[in-house]
This record gives sequence, structure tokens and C-alpha cells, in this order.
Amino acid sequence: MPYVSLYRRRPVYQNLIIRPEGGRMKEPYVAIVGATGMVGQAMRTVLEQRRMPARGLRLLASERSRGRSFEFRGVEIDVEVLDENSFDGVDLALFSAGGSISKEFAPIAVKAGAVVIDNSSAWRMDPEVPLVVPEVNPDDVSWHKGIIANPNCSTIQMVVVLCPLHREFRIKRVVVSTYQSVSGTGKDAVEELKHQVKDIDEGGPVSAIVYPHQIAYNVLPHIDVFLDNGYTKEEVKVVEETRKIMGEPGLPVTATAARVPVFVGHSESVNVQFEKPVTPQRAREVLSGAPGVEVIDEPAENRYPLAIDAEGKDPSYVGRIRTDFSAENALNMWIVSDNLLKGAALNAVQIAELLLG
Repeated sequence: MPYVSLYRRRPVYQNLIIRPEGGRMKEPYVAIVGATGMVGQAMRTVLEQRRMPARGLRLLASERSRGRSFEFRGVEIDVEVLDENSFDGVDLALFSAGGSISKEFAPIAVKAGAVVIDNSSAWRMDPEVPLVVPEVNPDDVSWHKGIIANPNCSTIQMVVVLCPLHREFRIKRVVVSTYQSVSGTGKDAVEELKHQVKDIDEGGPVSAIVYPHQIAYNVLPHIDVFLDNGYTKEEVKVVEETRKIMGEPGLPVTATAARVPVFVGHSESVNVQFEKPVTPQRAREVLSGAPGVEVIDEPAENRYPLAIDAEGKDPSYVGRIRTDFSAENALNMWIVSDNLLKGAALNAVQIAELLLG
């Protein structure tokens, strides 16, 4: 059975999707906010690939995207400039435009009658907003009040793997180190890496604008802003979101987040200690039957999850599953996923599919 959030007890409604006028969407009119960004474009692609019912699509972005257009199901759709009237007639709005935009426009969309699935961090830890990974806590969509939060990319790929193990062996503690690709920052970061590699190869000067240091041929142990406790905001997101999604407010989790010169695909080294005895083979058996998870674990054949193999693919890949000899009932593992898909666009569309029943 999936986990149900223990943060607050709420009624389970008859209809999964609760709109102001009630009822259930069968074929929604969909809007994508931030439609020209990397995740926004991935959302459009995933909607088409998964053939999610939609009677129309509205693409919304900032003024600088005016004049652009994209094809959806054989029709060319012009990008419209986001404003307070953008959600008239919209049933479902997928947001991927940053926290400040979401804070301003998500309530407007809800007031207009839409349900919002938001990819920013703006609403994730709001106790009135469910934070959902469909393979883990699908029932939590039932108590939304118009906004559903899409978790952080690194959190999503990890909890999809942790959930079935927790169900079987009960997790006692999690230690995760992330190795996150530049696409997690956006298009400008991707271009910066490309330019730095070119400049270095040609012997020219290297400039760093998006990141505080050169990212090409380098690793930055720094994602998002530093907090007073020495952790970064990204690391705290992973800790708090994991607890909320899994319905375990007191679960001991600690994280270190690093940026690596990879274009697409986040990798994670995860150490997990369990309450019950566990072997690598038994863990593989449990994960092999878990939704959204694919095990690649044949070290003798040099087969293990790689970021370049995960790009464009849906699952969270897990391998290098091995006993941690320094602690009782503990395992080490390596988890990789496409941060633009399962880490963002795919998870958002899967939430939308839950709403459609």
C-alpha cells in the first residue's frame, strides 16, 4: 500500500480532483506556465507522449518569449504572455517558472477554477499543500485545495527507491550525497558549461556567470544559497521533502548536494540504515518489483546506472547495492534519474493523471 501523509489528518474526498465548483475533470484544458524553459518544454513533450486527455493546451511565458510557438499533437501553438487573465477556461495548470511567479500566479489560477501542479519550491512545505510522488503517496492528492506541489528533482528519484525498502525493512537513517547536472539550474547553466568547455579547449579565458565558480571540469559542493547552519537550501529541501512525502516527520536524513559538469541526469550516493536485517540480494528483489524503479546492478560486467543512459528515460535507476560493513543493517546504493523527466515534468504529469483517475 502507498504511504498516506502523517503530517495532518484530512478527509479523503470522493472525487480525486476537487475544484471550486466540484466535479471531476475528464478532458481538461491545460496550461503550462514557463512553457519555453527546459522543464516546460519537457512537460509539453510528456503530455503528448503519454497521450494524456486534454481538449486544449495554452503555453504561457514571459514577455521575452512572445512570438515563439511549439507544436503539440500536430498543431502549432503560439506562446502567450502570462498575465492575470491567462487562466480563463483552464482546468489544469502546470507551473515551471520559479517560486516568485508561482506565489503570484498560482492563487490566481486556482481562483479562476484551475488546479495547479507546481514545480517550484514555493508551496512544497506548506502544510495545506500536498507534496506528491505518485509511486509513493498518491492518496495525498485527495486533500489538495487547488495546489499540488511537485518535489525537488533529487528528492523524487531517491524516495521512489526508498519507499519500497522502507515498507519492507523500515528505514532508520538516510545519508545522501547528490551529483546534480547543470540542467537542474536551467538553460543558461547548460550554455555556460558548453561555453566553458569550448573556451578551455581553445585556451581562452573562462567566465562564470551562472555559478560562483567554473563548472567545466570541476565539481561544486554548493547548490542554492548557504544557510546559517552551514547547509545549503538544496540540502535542506531533500531532508524536509523526504520526510513529508514518506509521512515520516522524524526520519533522520542528512544530505550533501554537489553540482557536476553533466548536462542531464542527477546521480546520488545513498547510504541507508534499516531497523530490520537486509541483504543486497533481498533489496534487489524488492526493488525489481517496485513501480518507477529499474535495477542495474552487475558490477562484474561494469553495469550500473549512468547519467548518460538515464537521459530521456522515465525510471529511477539503482545499482551498486552493497552492504555497509560500518553499520548494522545498512546498505549503500547508487541512484540515477533524468532530472528533467522523473525529477520534474514526468512526475507533474503523473500527478495530473492521478487527478483524472
